[in-house]
Amino acid sequence: MATDAGMTASVSRDPMTEQAELRINMGPQHPATHGVFRMVLTLDGERIVDVTPHIGYLHRGSERLAEGENFQQITTLFDRLDYVANFNNEWVYVRAVEKAMGVEVPPRAEHIRLILSELNRIASHLLFYGTYGLDIGAMNPVMIGFRDRERIQHIFEGVTGARMMHNYFRIGGVKEDLPDGFTPAVRALLDQLRSGYEEARATLTESEIFIERTAGVGAIPPDDLLDYGVTGPVLRAAGIDYDVRKADPYSIYEELDFRAPTGQHGDCYDRYMVRMLEIEQSIAIVDQALTRLPDGPVMGRVPRIIRPPQGDVYVHGENPRGDLGVYLVSSGGTVTPYRLKIRGPSFCNLMALADMVRGMYLADATVILGSLDIILGEVDR
Repeated sequence: MATDAGMTASVSRDPMTEQAELRINMGPQHPATHGVFRMVLTLDGERIVDVTPHIGYLHRGSERLAEGENFQQITTLFDRLDYVANFNNEWVYVRAVEKAMGVEVPPRAEHIRLILSELNRIASHLLFYGTYGLDIGAMNPVMIGFRDRERIQHIFEGVTGARMMHNYFRIGGVKEDLPDGFTPAVRALLDQLRSGYEEARATLTESEIFIERTAGVGAIPPDDLLDYGVTGPVLRAAGIDYDVRKADPYSIYEELDFRAPTGQHGDCYDRYMVRMLEIEQSIAIVDQALTRLPDGPVMGRVPRIIRPPQGDVYVHGENPRGDLGVYLVSSGGTVTPYRLKIRGPSFCNLMALADMVRGMYLADATVILGSLDIILGEVDR
């Protein structure tokens, strides 16, 4: 595995043992470190002795910016927080304001939100599937993953007019009703996703080389993951059955038949498999929600100017990377929040990275980091 061309290295030698340690930078230009993330690795030969992660300076400042925008405008900031799980992020925020105001969301809007968010979960996991294959040296997975992800993006573009920054969920419902032909288009999409999933299994999931690179790599005890605040597929891969959709149900999830996949070993392969199995479950969730999709309005009774009463609320949801939480404080009578704090799953999941990497080979560093599926827009917010 190559490190950055501009890496810096220092060598320290112990005169008593004559053992040399090499310290190198991996990132931020390295394609596997997502743009601004950097790891300072201390090596003894090919073994990683220690690692110091640096999350970089993306400086979105979303939490501070929210204090200067009105409640309707803040949805756009959540689009840019985790920019491959836009609907999932928008949903948690609007639910927080709705809880503060006691707004009732129409059933049709709840179904639309759930369908789009679960499709977004699939799209996110397909992106992970493709880029994780690249991290390990396989080219075909990114072709398969992006092909099926593009099909989902086409549906999103038909609904919201955008591919990423949708600004579609509203406090009290959604911006507008679904376009004509949405249901048959999504039914056809689900058939394509099922077929693509089987192709993905044959290409990467059952590859002996892939299993050799990931099985037994980067595992740490489940109790340590809980201590670090790790959630999502990374936590469930270690056998801990915690999914906000099940543990603290919201919307119509309690009415649907699905499960939260778990692993046994908590290694890179199990993290990968949990996400792949979640694609299966999300397909089933969307299928059920489409069957149940009711007629009716898509917006509840909400005043034109949003002014939540004085107080604070906390709302969380299961986005593709884990437990995303929003703590919202309103001073009452104002059109902007007094405070908005985000509990980001990528940031919390990174806390366990050092323990996962220590003792592994240098070539395992990208495999372990990739298995966390972090999004830096949510890390340095």
